[in-house]
Amino acid sequence: MVANLPENIRVGVIKVSVPGCKIELFEKGNYTNYAATAQSWMKNLIKAYDGNPYQYLVDLAKVGQKDGVIKGILLHQGESNPNDKEWPNKVNGIYDNLIKDLNLKPEEVPLLAGETVNADQQGRCAGFNGIMAELPKTLPNSHVLSSTGCTCHPDRLHFNPAGSREFGKRYGEKMLSLLGYKVAETK
Repeated sequence: MVANLPENIRVGVIKVSVPGCKIELFEKGNYTNYAATAQSWMKNLIKAYDGNPYQYLVDLAKVGQKDGVIKGILLHQGESNPNDKEWPNKVNGIYDNLIKDLNLKPEEVPLLAGETVNADQQGRCAGFNGIMAELPKTLPNSHVLSSTGCTCHPDRLHFNPAGSREFGKRYGEKMLSLLGYKVAETK
């Protein structure tokens, strides 16, 4: 992404990640209930975010807003909500809270959601991608990025380094296109 932006533009990323969590961990009104039932290893990860990953994300984003502008939100989650048809509504609620809490304009801040490991890689949760495909119907300024061809670990749940790099490239290209930039072809 940086290679396709003018040199004077800096890109920052705020990463808040709790592996294996359900989307409910980021719901303002539900995270304590979810965290209370989490396995001990996950509770330790949640503690690293002061017990509230959503609020931690908001607080970091506010620090970022002092020197920068939030241009988009990336989401990669789903393996822990594999049959949850309410997932798009839950994501929409979290997005709405982020927009409000960060004083953003939804038409200016797209949400990019990446699929789980695809069926072409025998992804164990590939069926969830059908639920994820419904997200733009619920959240108009969202975009679902395909994981087709992104290679994975033998567990068929996680992308391997090459698959992760390819997926990162797709996130960058989509964000660039939404910002109105052309992507240089790679050799």
